Amino acid sequence: MKMRSCAVAGMFYPQDPSHLGQLLAKFFTAEHGIPGSLGIVSPHAGYIYSGQVAADAFATISPGFSGTFIVIGPSHRGRLTCASCVPWKTPLGVVDTDTGLIDALDITIDELSHSEEHSIEVQIPFIKYRFPHARIAPVMMGPQDSLDAMNLAEKVITAIAKMRRDVRIVASSDFSHYVPDEKAKADDLYAIEPLTGLDVKEFYRRIEERQVTACGYGPIATMVIICERLGAKAGRLIRYATSGDVTGDHREVVGYAAIAVM
Repeated sequence: MKMRSCAVAGMFYPQDPSHLGQLLAKFFTAEHGIPGSLGIVSPHAGYIYSGQVAADAFATISPGFSGTFIVIGPSHRGRLTCASCVPWKTPLGVVDTDTGLIDALDITIDELSHSEEHSIEVQIPFIKYRFPHARIAPVMMGPQDSLDAMNLAEKVITAIAKMRRDVRIVASSDFSHYVPDEKAKADDLYAIEPLTGLDVKEFYRRIEERQVTACGYGPIATMVIICERLGAKAGRLIRYATSGDVTGDHREVVGYAAIAVM
């Protein structure tokens, strides 16, 4: 059977299963989430930098969840929007895809485009560790403007209704890239604030106004649109951090946020 192999194990996260399991256990021991979210924003940097933030996002979903995670990540290589339907390997074991839901999405399948992209891959070990019975529907998002977000959201909403799936939506995104720590925090929190009211239009406006270099703003907007249609009432910033919190170098940092939409 064809599978999507690990492309960044040993770089973004440990390749050794024991080491990875211990690290994830440590992250979730420190969790302070409130389960109940329909969707989350989770960062996709190396676990040493953003792993705790990602765990705090996933901690807002009950560990008993056994449905399907629709994981939407940006393409860092300029690929078009596409899905993957093969199982995904992790050092902790294989995560199966929800092929029925993926078929219903009516999105091009392109395994080659997914093969080296890390934005979705770094989310999968969290899912395998905390939600061992869940499946995934990986979607890489190409163009990310507001119309693209709306169109993708409509495809997802239609597929969910058709297949009657219990789903959670993961938007994979880092925030500001390689700017001073003070600027990253100010710009990122300014952009995030409208998400507490699920205001996607204002989110886009603020991203453009401040030229915030969030790499997955499209997946974030798509996730919020879907969750609002599924009944979500508000978003909540669970944790914000920057790479400078780990490195001690605050001159050029990357911002990370855990956001829950409930």
